[in-house]
Amino acid sequence: MPQTSPARVVVLHGYQASPDAHWFAWLADDVRPDGVDVTVPALPDPHAPDPAAWVGAARAAIGVPDGRTVVVGHSLGCVTALHALSATPGEWRLGGLVLASGFDATPSAVPEVAAFTATPPDHDRVVAATAARHVVGSDDDAVVEPALTRALAGRLSATFDLVPGGGHLLARDGFTTLPVVRDRVRAALALDPR
Repeated sequence: MPQTSPARVVVLHGYQASPDAHWFAWLADDVRPDGVDVTVPALPDPHAPDPAAWVGAARAAIGVPDGRTVVVGHSLGCVTALHALSATPGEWRLGGLVLASGFDATPSAVPEVAAFTATPPDHDRVVAATAARHVVGSDDDAVVEPALTRALAGRLSATFDLVPGGGHLLARDGFTTLPVVRDRVRAALALDPR
């Protein structure tokens, strides 16, 4: 019988955030009982993020993905994930990509992250290698314009899940859980739905 790789989820937090912020620990606690290995790395210097350092840390956390790997990003973690995957050498597959409040063009409210979007990620490579692609956003995000998140979904040929009135999907917006992300992760890993 062939050896199957363990199911893995890598969650990349955003600007000024940390692994224990928002809904990240809740998501980890939801899927770990199903035998899923969850990594939520602390990306370096989150209050003054450097693209090379963040992408390097994300690549280290993701490693070489396979069909049993799902990458989740929030906010700045989304474009970081795309750059990390774009820079992964060789042939690889990714079971799922779930990006919440993401962007790949500079949001007007946070010009300090412009270095992350100066060079676009290789959308086509990520799309070709990723089985399930989902983008989650709200209609009243004051940090990342909703149009940027929808445009990201279009460039990734991803499904788009709208969370009405969700803001930036932060804990201060009321999001210490985010069931739509959990459901997309569980589906990508063929876990029983909650």
